[in-house]
Amino acid sequence: MTTRHCTTRALAALLVAALVVLSAGMPVRAEPPDDRILPVEQYTSEKARQLATTHARALRELNAVVYHCLPWLEVQKHSIGFFRPKGASQDDRYLSLRVYVEQDPSPQFARLTAEERAASMFSRYVGALLRRMARDPALLADGRLDGFTVIVEWLKQLPQSAGERPVHETMAVFVRKSVAVDYLAGKVAAGDLAGWARVLLWDGETPLGQLKLTAWDDDFVSTYKIANYQPEPGVTCR
Repeated sequence: MTTRHCTTRALAALLVAALVVLSAGMPVRAEPPDDRILPVEQYTSEKARQLATTHARALRELNAVVYHCLPWLEVQKHSIGFFRPKGASQDDRYLSLRVYVEQDPSPQFARLTAEERAASMFSRYVGALLRRMARDPALLADGRLDGFTVIVEWLKQLPQSAGERPVHETMAVFVRKSVAVDYLAGKVAAGDLAGWARVLLWDGETPLGQLKLTAWDDDFVSTYKIANYQPEPGVTCR
C-alpha cells in the first residue's frame, strides 16, 4: 500500500472517530426550516432575483435533502442562495450552500496541518454536496448561473480553559460551472476538482488565504448511517 493510501485511510479514520453520533432519541425531523434559503427580496441584483425565482423549487429541494439525508450537517439561516463569489469583479452568481459539520474534534485531527484538515473535509463533503446542488438539469442549464460555492465549517478544538471560545475552521470552495459540469459528468476526478477550484480557509476569524489541496474520492456521505435514524416516509436519499 502506498504512503498516500495510508495517509488517506488514516485521515478518513480520524474523521469517522471525530463525528458526533447522534442519540437514538433524536427528535423527529418534520420539515426543514424555510429560513435557510435567502429570500428573493434580499438579493441585490436583478440577475440574482431571477435565478432565485426561477429555481425556487431547486433551492427548497436542496434544503430538504441536506436536512433529511445528512442530519449531522447544520444549515444556518440564509445559507442557501445565489451569492457572488468572494472577490468577484462583476455580478457572477454562484449557487451557494454553507454547512456546519456537527463533530467533536479529536486530538489527532487537531494535530494535522490546516491544509490536511481542509483536504479531508474537501474530499468528504465538496463533491458530495456539489452533486446534490446540481441535481436539477434546468438549474445546470441556466446560462445565468456562473458556478457553485460550497462552504464547510467545523470545530477545530474545544476551549482549553474556562472563558475561552471554541475554535472553528471554515473552508470556502468556489467552482466555475464549466468545471462542475465536467466533474459531474465524470471527466474530472476529485483531485483535479480541488486543483481547479479556488479554496479559501479561515482559522476562526483569521483568513489563511488560498490553498492548493491534495484531495481524493471519499464515499463517507453515501455510506455513513446514524444509528436508529430513518428519513421520513416518502423521502428518498441518494
